[in-house]
Amino acid sequence: MNFDEIPIRVRYGETDQMGVVHHGNYALYLEMGRTEWLRKKGVSYNQMEKNGIMLPVISMRLDFKKSAVYDEVVKVKTQLKKTPSVRIEFDYEITNQADEIIVTASTELVFINMETKRPMKCPDYILEKMNN
Repeated sequence: MNFDEIPIRVRYGETDQMGVVHHGNYALYLEMGRTEWLRKKGVSYNQMEKNGIMLPVISMRLDFKKSAVYDEVVKVKTQLKKTPSVRIEFDYEITNQADEIIVTASTELVFINMETKRPMKCPDYILEKMNN
């Protein structure tokens, strides 16, 4: 399936006293990868929300292999796992400057109708953009 890769420079505030990225920041890195993947497909969270659709995370898994450190540029590779229905799933690899895998991850999100607060199928206009 389709994938995208973005660079992220580790900021000082994302690290602990040892200069290592705090584990909680990886969720932000995944979100950055996911939102950029969608944006490059022509889908923005902003526009989805204007159209009455929310996309909350319902599951997240991270497996840590190595540490990212302050001022290092890491790459977040985001890949759509399968064609979305009510849920959309992504796989991720985060690599360091030596191109070593430091984190593998996955997220599952669900399309929610903002008016009814109920799950809904992925709208056709979004499916069309994802398949381009």
